[in-house]
Amino acid sequence: MALTFELDPTFDKSLRDGIAALWTDVSNAGGAVGFVPPVTVEDVRPDLVKHLTAMAEERARLLVGYDEEGAVAATAFLTRNTHRLMAHWVWLYTVMVHPRHQGRGYGRALLAAAADAARTIGGVEAIRLTCRGGTGADRFYASCGYKEVGRVPGAIRVAEGDDRDDISMLLPLG
Repeated sequence: MALTFELDPTFDKSLRDGIAALWTDVSNAGGAVGFVPPVTVEDVRPDLVKHLTAMAEERARLLVGYDEEGAVAATAFLTRNTHRLMAHWVWLYTVMVHPRHQGRGYGRALLAAAADAARTIGGVEAIRLTCRGGTGADRFYASCGYKEVGRVPGAIRVAEGDDRDDISMLLPLG
């Protein structure tokens, strides 16, 4: 069964809690979404609040994928650039698919839905994201059409003695 995607869903406590739980589960399964396990919902909540603030200020848009039971199963945040010389592309942040749904093509579907959403934002010609080296995420994004456009060696410190590359990737929408 495929996910059902919604751009700019009505935000309520249920959605907030669903995203926080998803973020926690993805992080604890080893997903490279800003944390190193173990984490709790309370650990991820401040980062979620930052995304919510950006949404309230109309700088970010939320894309949610719901599973067949209506639970939050995937997310991505599309964030506009505030610099006038970079308004022609958006950032894609916090790209997540719940571990129980991985391996079913839902990540590809999420990225396709994010590209479709970005195309609805006036003047946007590309999507940019970063990912943590050593996870295979860069290969996955490349298989979805993203091109590596930059790499900062050792920029992400996962743990003492475990530094990873910060990889920048771009998807032209044309």
